Amino acid sequence: MRECFELQDTDAGGRIGELTVPRADVTVETPALLPVINPNLDTISPRRLAEEFGAEILITNSYIIYGTDDVRDAALEDGLHDVLDFPGAIMTDSGSFQLSEYGEIDVTTEEILKFQHAIGSDIGTPVDIPTPPDVAREQAERELATTQERLEIADRVDTGEMLVNAPVQGSTYPDLREKAGRDADGTGLDVFPVGAVVPLMNDYRYDDMVDVVAGAKRGLGADAPVHLFGAGHPMMFALAVAMGCDLFDSAAYALYARDDRYLTVRGTRHLDDLEYLPCSCPVCLEHDPADLRALPDRDREEELAAHNLHATFAEIRRIKEAIRTGNLLELVEQRARAHPAMLDGYRTLLDHAAQLERTDPVSKGSFFYTSHESARRPEVVRHHQRLDRLAVPDSLLLTEGRSADGSGFDDSWRVEPPFGPFPRALSKSYPLTAEVPERTDRSALAAAADGVARLVDANPETEFALAHRGWPADVLERVPDGVALIDLDDDCA
Repeated sequence: MRECFELQDTDAGGRIGELTVPRADVTVETPALLPVINPNLDTISPRRLAEEFGAEILITNSYIIYGTDDVRDAALEDGLHDVLDFPGAIMTDSGSFQLSEYGEIDVTTEEILKFQHAIGSDIGTPVDIPTPPDVAREQAERELATTQERLEIADRVDTGEMLVNAPVQGSTYPDLREKAGRDADGTGLDVFPVGAVVPLMNDYRYDDMVDVVAGAKRGLGADAPVHLFGAGHPMMFALAVAMGCDLFDSAAYALYARDDRYLTVRGTRHLDDLEYLPCSCPVCLEHDPADLRALPDRDREEELAAHNLHATFAEIRRIKEAIRTGNLLELVEQRARAHPAMLDGYRTLLDHAAQLERTDPVSKGSFFYTSHESARRPEVVRHHQRLDRLAVPDSLLLTEGRSADGSGFDDSWRVEPPFGPFPRALSKSYPLTAEVPERTDRSALAAAADGVARLVDANPETEFALAHRGWPADVLERVPDGVALIDLDDDCA
């Protein structure tokens, strides 16, 4: 078990955790946002990030510090915390981004880790190879081997109490991401960034991003804190948290503000296009769009950056509360409706429902069926898996309604879309207390039929009948042939 990370609560793949950062003598609650600080450009001061926005951790680039004489000298003499004036934990990147952008850097893993330690970084990063999406598999394998060699070097460097990142690469090959996660998890390193995903997010390829993270998570242990490198837009935080990411770094708040762009959880708006400010943060309460547009450039940039941070931190808090109350996937579904690419991401997330089910709590507050995607949630997968455990009599009536005549059968169980059959004694157990619309959609019925099929296949000696309310023919085709079918709507007519 990694002593630096402890889970407190879970929902789907999301978790609330505590990341202990011993060199800073702080414990960071996750999910957590790490605002990106450019040591040469101060849009919002680190001290303000801590005091006004509640930032417990931030990230800056040690390679930029290493290559900037005055900043390097100050950091070596006074320490990074004093230079930045930040009381929380500081993570430093290594220059891998510059490597991916410009092709080479003039520092080794051992040199940059020792430098990060010397300037007082709390979480350091080795020089890995950020392999971009869609490269040839041979390139991805070759560069992944180089990254793994550098992680092994990093594992041997004496960094004292400084935690060290172990980036997980592998391009858009989920099996390579899984291998990379397994290899990284086998080191003595501490935090596990999933790297080179920014191009996917820039191109709105949230479905591919989910597959990449799912692969990495399969290789990593449950006690591995996962950082989604470069993920800074609040629109996609809930999706990434539900997949199992714990840390996010954001330069978006400042970069977007520089271009007069205003962040919301539903996307980004240009200030010129706004007639109203749809937010209740201090910036939006004190200004209207015309006020902001009238400000001098530097003041406008700072105000927009502050709003962007308020919107981003608010979403992190909203996600934590959703995990605590057990409705994270409902929040993900709300966010998925903001953009078609986000919906692709959510649907891909549900392709991994069996993986999510392993960490999803068996009991929560309520299950709300809000769209046909809800029929594929981990709770439905778990219910179908557990049907094999139930004791079944020699003859069994499965019925949606209460009016079907159960005489002639040894027992009568309820059928509730999307879950399917269950003994009536479980009716008040989660998730069978689900709130489902009166107008049940085809996906819920199909999932219920799949549950019936699972129960029938597990009990071939039992005589089954299914009493349903007008299920369509293509749904009934999912029910095994030997099950007697009773249409309750016809009986009522």
